Amino acid sequence: MCRNIRPLFNFEPPATNDEVHDAAVQFVRKISGYSKPSTANQAAFDAAVATIGAASRQLLDSLTTAAAPKNREREAAKRRARSVRRFA
Repeated sequence: MCRNIRPLFNFEPPATNDEVHDAAVQFVRKISGYSKPSTANQAAFDAAVATIGAASRQLLDSLTTAAAPKNREREAAKRRARSVRRFA
C-alpha cells in the first residue's frame, strides 16, 4: 500500500471530505502511474478520483467498531517516532 495513504477510520474527529479526497488522489496516482495526468487523461483521472472518493466515504460511513476512537495527534507522533527509528 502507498505509504502516503493513511487509515481514516475510527478517528476523533472523523475523517474530513478533504482527507478522503486526498487519499483517493494518492490511490489513483499510484495505480495509474501518473503524478499529474496529461490533458488527454485529466477527465478520466478526475472521474476515477471522484468514484474512489465516493466509495471510500461510503465505506467509512458504513463501518462500525466497539473500539474507542484513536487520537490523531497520538497516531501522528507514533508515525514520526517510527520514521525516526527507520531513517536515523
